[in-house]
Amino acid sequence: MRRVWRALGLCLAVFAAAPAAANPAAVAEAVMGLGRDTRWTQVSVTPIGFDAFHAQGLVKVGDVFFVTAVEILERTTFYPEPRDGFDRSQGRGQGWLFKMNAKGELLAKIKLGEGAVYHAGGLDFDGKRLWVPVAEYRPGGQSILYSVDPATLKVTEQLRVDDHIGAVAMDVVGKTLVGVNWGSAGFHAWPLDPTGRPTRGGGKAISNGAQYIGYQDCHGAGPRRMLCSGVAGYRSRRDVPPTAIGGVELIDLRDFRQMWQAPVQAWNAAGQAMTSNAAFFEPTPEGVRGYFLPEDGRGNLYVYEAAAAR
Repeated sequence: MRRVWRALGLCLAVFAAAPAAANPAAVAEAVMGLGRDTRWTQVSVTPIGFDAFHAQGLVKVGDVFFVTAVEILERTTFYPEPRDGFDRSQGRGQGWLFKMNAKGELLAKIKLGEGAVYHAGGLDFDGKRLWVPVAEYRPGGQSILYSVDPATLKVTEQLRVDDHIGAVAMDVVGKTLVGVNWGSAGFHAWPLDPTGRPTRGGGKAISNGAQYIGYQDCHGAGPRRMLCSGVAGYRSRRDVPPTAIGGVELIDLRDFRQMWQAPVQAWNAAGQAMTSNAAFFEPTPEGVRGYFLPEDGRGNLYVYEAAAAR
């Protein structure tokens, strides 16, 4: 009997240690109930207890959050004329992956990237592994795609890509890792081999038919779907500050067409759209809960909720 109870206890311990993720299919269904009249209600604002630099990606796994960020040490500068196909210098920086709790306390951190490849972008979680792109901080620059064990933070390089990959999402059903490039102008797709490793795709990016926002963060959203959030600034005249418009788009990964688009009408005190940088969504009984990190440095973790039309 003791052996039985010991074995049962071991099974329960393993089950409890397994990371939990949001229901991505339920998130997608709820997002399709959002629209221009949707009201986003602030639930909480939690100060971040560490320098998160320029946060780019956010995912919630169980009760903890993983945040990707870029620490800029030397800003890129534009060339008078393109050089070797690039419009700007590489700059210098460091890519980071932070693990924090809901109180904004730092639990762990690791460096990602190498040399000029330091822009850690939007990340995703497939139920077992985190997927993180790190790229040069300029259009068309090279990228390295990593997987990270969320429990141990062990990093595995998966693939090198000749394009700036700003965010990735895992299509679990289609067994494909999907990436978006600079300004979300196009998509890349890398099918997984039998070992779960992404293989080199067709090379040329698939054009994105929607351009009203630039994607900052993306996540798998159920069978053959991806949910991306982002922002764009629009000016009525050149001499006035831009108006930040944030939103979400649900994308069909079978043909990379937008299934649903909705604005996220929520801003911080400085006028930054909540979807300016890192964002993550999970379902609620009424609709959607969003977690946002729009600010640089020691900013805030904002939580908003929105009811979906049924």
